[in-house]
Amino acid sequence: MEVAAAFRWQAEACARLGSPMYGELLHRVADAVAEGDPVVRAVLAGHEQDPGPSALALRLAGSVHRVVLRGRAPALAHHYPSTGGRWELAAAWPAWREVLRQHQAEITELLRQPPQTNEVGRAAALMGGLLHVVAATGRPVRLLEIGASAGLNLRADRFRYDHADPAGAGWGPPDSPVRLPGAWAGSPPPDVDVDVVERTGVDIAPLDPTTEEGRLTLQSYVWPDQAERLARLRGALAVARDVPAPVHRRDALSAVRALALREGTVTVLWHSVMWQYLSAEERAGVETEIAALGDRASAAAPFAHLRLEPLQRTPGEDREFLVLLRQWPEGEQRVLGRAVPHGVPVRWE
Repeated sequence: MEVAAAFRWQAEACARLGSPMYGELLHRVADAVAEGDPVVRAVLAGHEQDPGPSALALRLAGSVHRVVLRGRAPALAHHYPSTGGRWELAAAWPAWREVLRQHQAEITELLRQPPQTNEVGRAAALMGGLLHVVAATGRPVRLLEIGASAGLNLRADRFRYDHADPAGAGWGPPDSPVRLPGAWAGSPPPDVDVDVVERTGVDIAPLDPTTEEGRLTLQSYVWPDQAERLARLRGALAVARDVPAPVHRRDALSAVRALALREGTVTVLWHSVMWQYLSAEERAGVETEIAALGDRASAAAPFAHLRLEPLQRTPGEDREFLVLLRQWPEGEQRVLGRAVPHGVPVRWE
């Protein structure tokens, strides 16, 4: 996709998903690209052929946000809601463009990194699905997350989920730093206790949420005018300080291939909105390894595959963000519910 068109597509997507700020800003960047703005073009040089799924627009926006959060762009910070400012495109654009000029080398380097949107809201879908797994097996849980980023959602059992109806109902520690109001609608997941005895993640470019650099990177990819997302991310970072969940630098296929089941526990492989970033060959390989794990599962050592991904219920239908669960040894697969891209709310079926 041509660069300006890619930015316009992302601008419209951001606007639909509740970020009018990025909707306006990315349209303005697209105009600058089309007009041949030398500052914008210099930063984006070498990325003209980047594929759509690489999210160039979000990488650029996140890189600038990172500079702002580090306190290195005070003029622009006055316009960023995440730093207490008020967004106005006409007033902010000159300062935004100046950040590109002054910090070109840093931003150019940051553009080489994949976006790390460890979206905490998606825990609402994953945790609800996990309650179904525990209700069916009654066993302690071993978690493996592929495409885990910083592994924040591996701590999903330490978050609080409020049900939209009835008001006041929910699941999880009431005093958790992460509270997801209205996270669940429809038939609530089973209300059972969960004992997570092992939590591990893998990612090709993992982040450490216990470090300043890791926290800064994660916050930079939250859209600055979405205060609720930023608040739940910061809450999850607080949980991460107390609940270990290592994320190893490893590809999804080799991690699933190395996964072993253990008697007396239920092994759960989960992931959210990462499938699209795998090659077709790697997706096929992961699916083969999952099927092999299912074949090895037993009543004493059950296995579950839980995912939140944009999927089609049947060929020809529009994609939905479905919460899909398959459990072995039975091998039954179910659609548990559907969510929105950032996870909240989840409507259970």
